[in-house]
Amino acid sequence: MPKAKVNGVEVEFEPGMTVLQVAELAGEEIPRFCYHERLSIAGNCRMCLVEVKPGPPKPQASCALPAAENQEIFTASPMVKKGREGVLEFLLINHPLDCPICDQGGECDLQDETLGYGRDDSRYHENKRAVEEKYMGPLVKTVMTRCIQCTRCVRYVTEIAGVPEIGMISRGEDAEITTYLEKAINSEMTGNVVDLCPVGALTHKPWAFNYRPWELKKTETVDVMDAVGANIRVDARGAEVMRVLPRVNEAINEEWIDDKTRYAVDGLMRQRLDQPYIRKNKKLVPATWGEAFDAIAAKVKKSSPDRLGVIAGDLQDAESMKAALDLFTALGSANVDCRQDGSVLGAGPRESWLFNTTIAGLEQADAIMLIGTNPRLEAPLVNARLRKHWLATGVRIGVCGDNADLNFSYHHIGAGAASLQKVFDDHAKIAAQKPAFIVGSGVLAREDGEAILNMIGQGAAKFGLVKDGWNGFNVLHTAASRVGGLDMGFVPGKGGLTAKAMVKKGALDVLFLLGADEIDTADSDAFVVYLGTHGDNGAHKADVILPGAAYTEKAGIYVNMEGRVQLANRAIFPKGEAREDWAILRALSDRLGATLPYDSLTALRRKLIADHPTFGQVDYAPGSQPAALDLGKLGKKGKVSDAPFTSPVSDFYQTNPIARASVTMAECSALAASLRAQPVAAE
Repeated sequence: MPKAKVNGVEVEFEPGMTVLQVAELAGEEIPRFCYHERLSIAGNCRMCLVEVKPGPPKPQASCALPAAENQEIFTASPMVKKGREGVLEFLLINHPLDCPICDQGGECDLQDETLGYGRDDSRYHENKRAVEEKYMGPLVKTVMTRCIQCTRCVRYVTEIAGVPEIGMISRGEDAEITTYLEKAINSEMTGNVVDLCPVGALTHKPWAFNYRPWELKKTETVDVMDAVGANIRVDARGAEVMRVLPRVNEAINEEWIDDKTRYAVDGLMRQRLDQPYIRKNKKLVPATWGEAFDAIAAKVKKSSPDRLGVIAGDLQDAESMKAALDLFTALGSANVDCRQDGSVLGAGPRESWLFNTTIAGLEQADAIMLIGTNPRLEAPLVNARLRKHWLATGVRIGVCGDNADLNFSYHHIGAGAASLQKVFDDHAKIAAQKPAFIVGSGVLAREDGEAILNMIGQGAAKFGLVKDGWNGFNVLHTAASRVGGLDMGFVPGKGGLTAKAMVKKGALDVLFLLGADEIDTADSDAFVVYLGTHGDNGAHKADVILPGAAYTEKAGIYVNMEGRVQLANRAIFPKGEAREDWAILRALSDRLGATLPYDSLTALRRKLIADHPTFGQVDYAPGSQPAALDLGKLGKKGKVSDAPFTSPVSDFYQTNPIARASVTMAECSALAASLRAQPVAAE
């Protein structure tokens, strides 16, 4: 490997690295505004100046300068310091003195670098230029007079988000960043541009003037808005979550999160259930915990075990599902299900319901087939990973299902099973060493889900999807709780009813909804107990409501679509009389005469791991383990309908109770609907 000297310290580096990267290998921090590790190099802020020998006797931009063998790099010489001070003076010529009222204050790169390289006076006496504000939608607030034209936002929306709606117009002093058509950024990952902005030109509109960063308590946890399990940081002040920011995790979300993860948190304070309720005379009235438990116990004791059932929702942690599973097993009921959508997954080896290539492993695939899924709506971070792979390698991608805009080019092979079968029959024409299927959860929730799963398994075998060192069979789930539920066997036992069967008229006497809001219970005539966080669909039907804790208000285990076990931490305490879900179930079990054998979260986790060892493998994704997966045994043979494959998500911003309670998500949903209905110029 070549070597270079940085301030006299010899460093080995990989060929192709820039001077800036080599300097950071040596532990030297180089100031920058335009350079970002995940974006193309622009080299237009000139803040990263260094002195290089051999070379011309002038400071050079280290972000765009290739490192060379036996190079000497100086990052703190008088020439470098004077050059950086000059660059910063020019950047501040037109920058307003907005720091006291700027939302970026306290975490602003420009503030930080000014502390090191700024002058204590100004030699510029002309009027500062002003730039009118731009409309970028309900999420991004603009104060473009602060902009230093680093173009990070332009490169992000073009390269990562795939919606090139921001750009720079004009030249010189008139240069400005703008949206070309004065419209909102049409992306599910808009908020990341604010994280990238090194000044206060772009800030978060929903959080404007609400907090200062030093007021917030920061908690590292995981996201539950989809099944990706993005790593996030929840910032709270007192009893309120103020914002959610991404944490770096190269294996899952890199350093991005989608807009629902980031901005739906205002829904945590609205329409919350903060005390128990009982329905009397067709109206829900407040009650004590004892009254609520007594009402449930009276109904349960009058019912036979086969007339009791529980359905787990999409946002549940593993501990609450384990407590519910143990409780209903103790009561003698086999009617348990975590599949609100009616999915057929849950039988066979664990690999039959996992995203087996892993999210990062998608970048190794050389041919990808999307079956009945729209990853842009179901998992924007997976879609971003697909786009990254497509940009880097030009990977062949086929889609069977919706002909949607995915922000990358693909071959649309058709809408239904007949088109997919034709591809399977012509498999010899598609030679691939590492093929991958991404199967949408909506496809497997149809009436013919078993037959479709079998057909996909047979086709996958023809493509050689499973081989030594590679497992290309992937299921794209949309529910954060789904994989954890399937892993612990939260599916109907022998003779048990599925979720769809439980909500039919006359099926049950007592139906327990554990945060289940995405299933239609209109036909059910059972006594409904709802344990959840919001006055959403499940609570509307309930006869007894038990207020639970949201994902930011409890410690919990979540398993993402890869099968990666992750720990979520509590950022704030539950609202009012609400309690952690497992604790409510433990207290209820006493009244029902089926006391659960644990009194603490630690004891519950101990039993969970003892019964299901995979939950003890924290932050481990099984990845390509083909041995346990026999593609020929997936599903059951049967008649397959040629109805089009469709995504289970039609409105990205309204998929769960928290998002539906969010004002910000409602604005985004309305905007997305108007953009879909708006004709383009050619129409």
